[in-house]
Amino acid sequence: MADAATGAFTPTLRLGVTGLSRAGKTIFITALVHNLLTGGRMPGFTPLAEGRFIGARLAEYPDATIPRFAYEQHLETLTGKNPAWPEGTRRISQLRLVLKYQSRHWYNGLRGPSTLNLDIVDYPGEWLLDLPLLGLSFAQWSAEALERARRPGSATEAGPFLAQLAEIDTAKPANDPDAERLATSFTDYLRRSREDGALSTLPPGRFLLPGDLEGSPALTFAPLPPPATPSRHGSLYAMLEHRYEAYKAQVVRPFFRDHFARLDRQVVLVDTLRALNAGPAAVADLETALTAVLACFRQGEANALLRPFARRIDRILFAATKADHVHHTSHDRLGAILNRLVANASKRARFAGADTRSLAIAGLRATREGTITEAGETLPTLIGTPMQGETLDGVTYDGKSEIALFPGDLPERPDSLFEDGTPVALNFLRFAPPARIERNASGDVVLPHIRFDRALDYLIGDWLA
Repeated sequence: MADAATGAFTPTLRLGVTGLSRAGKTIFITALVHNLLTGGRMPGFTPLAEGRFIGARLAEYPDATIPRFAYEQHLETLTGKNPAWPEGTRRISQLRLVLKYQSRHWYNGLRGPSTLNLDIVDYPGEWLLDLPLLGLSFAQWSAEALERARRPGSATEAGPFLAQLAEIDTAKPANDPDAERLATSFTDYLRRSREDGALSTLPPGRFLLPGDLEGSPALTFAPLPPPATPSRHGSLYAMLEHRYEAYKAQVVRPFFRDHFARLDRQVVLVDTLRALNAGPAAVADLETALTAVLACFRQGEANALLRPFARRIDRILFAATKADHVHHTSHDRLGAILNRLVANASKRARFAGADTRSLAIAGLRATREGTITEAGETLPTLIGTPMQGETLDGVTYDGKSEIALFPGDLPERPDSLFEDGTPVALNFLRFAPPARIERNASGDVVLPHIRFDRALDYLIGDWLA
C-alpha cells in the first residue's frame, strides 16, 4: 500500500483492536497512539529502549469511507480538567500513524531512517461474535439461541421473550409488526443477559451495537422454533429466515471481507475480572466466546512478499485489561487465568501457524498501591476513586472520594474456576481515571500504565528491527 507522504514503497502493518463492551478498546488505542507520538515511558518497547525509535506522526488514512478514531477528543476526556472515561466503541473506526525508526540491520542503515505505516482498525467485539454465524443456517442458529435462552439460569433475562414467542404462530402470514415485536423482545433479552450476567456468546452482535443499521429490516429478526410443517413462502418463519440470511450476506460477510480479513495482527482485549466477578457461568461463557471467534481469524505465518495480496494474522495478543484493579501480587494469577481461558483458542492459532501471547495490562493506570493493617495483619490495597454510583458492602460512592481497598486474591490454580464452580470473592469496583497526571519535559502528559510497553513490543517491535 503506497503513501505519497512517506514514499511509494512504505510498508503497512494493519493492526486490529477488538474486545467486548467495557474491555477497554478506546483506552488501549488512545494510549498506543499517545505513547508513540510522545515517546512515553516504555522501557519494555525495544526500539525505544535501544534508542532506534525516532518518532511518529498522524497521517491521513487511505480509506476516506471509514470514520476516523477520535484520538484527540479521547485524550482530552481522559486527561482534561475533569477526567472521565470516554465513550466506548460503537462502530468501526481507523487511524494511521507513520513511524520513523533506525533499523538495527547494517544494510538498512546505509539508506538512513526507515518508515512504517501503522494502520489501527478499531471495531466492536460484538461484531466479531457474528462471524461464526456464517457457518450456521437459520434453523441451526435458532436451535442454539433458544437452547441457551431456556437454560435455568436464563429465566429472568429470557422469560419475556420466550413468553411472547409461545404466543406466536410461526406459520401465519408474514407481517412487520410481529417481526418487530419479536426482534425488540429478543434484543431486550440479549441486553439484560450482557448487563446482568456478563455473558459473551450471544449473537447477533449488531443487535446490541447496531451502528448505522439501527431500525433497519436487516436487524428485525429473532430465533424461532422449527415449524410443524415445512415453512411455506410468505410465512412469518420464512420472513425471519430470509432476514437472517440477508443479515449474514449484507452485514456480516462484508465486514469480514472489507475489514477483518485484511488484518495482519490482532489484539483481543478481555475483561477477565468482570467475568470472574459475575460467576462461573460467565467465565465458561467467555471461554466459549474466545474459542469460537478465533476460528474466524485468517491465521498463519505471513509471507512478507505475498502480504499485499494474501494477508494473514500472524500474531494475536490476548490482553486481560484493568490489571490496575487487582494488586500486582495477583497479576501473574490474572495472566494465568487468561491463559486458561484462551488455551483452546491459542492451540488452534498455533496449529495454523500464528503466534499468540497473553498479558495482564492497563493502558491507563487508575489506581496506585498501598497497605492497610487490620487485626494485626498487613494487607495490600489499591488506592483510587471509585466511579459515581459504584457500590460495595452497602456503600455507594460519590465519584469524588478516594479510598483504600483490599481487592481480594485471585485463585492460584485457574482450573479451580471450572472444577468446583466456586465464585471468586473479589472486591471489584470501577475506578475513575487518575485526577493528577504528570507531564514530561516537553509538556506532554505521561500516561501511567501496566505492561503496555510489552504489549506494544510484541505487536510491532519486530517490524521496527
